[in-house]
Amino acid sequence: MSETKAPRDELINKIADLKGSTKEAKEYLTAIQDSITALLKEGKKISLMGWGTFEVQDRKATTGRNPRTGEIINIPASKRVVFKVGSKLKEAVNG
Repeated sequence: MSETKAPRDELINKIADLKGSTKEAKEYLTAIQDSITALLKEGKKISLMGWGTFEVQDRKATTGRNPRTGEIINIPASKRVVFKVGSKLKEAVNG
C-alpha cells in the first residue's frame, strides 16, 4: 500500500478503477460499511464466501488490574466484532 494515502482512500480508488467514478466508489463503500454495521448490530453473522465472516461475540464481565497502581478494576461485559478469514482470501494473500 502507498504510504501517502489512507487505506480507505486507496480502497475507494481501487473500486473507482473497476466500477466508475471516485464519487460512486465512495458511495458504494459507505453503503457496504453501513450495511455490515447495521446487520452486526442486529446480531447477524455475515458470510462472504471465500473471503471471510464477520460476527459479534459477547465478552463476559471480568476483573483486571491497573498496571500502574495494582488496583483491581471491574471490566464490564461487552461485544466485539470478529472477522474470520476465508480460505480463498488466505490463499490469495499467502500466494
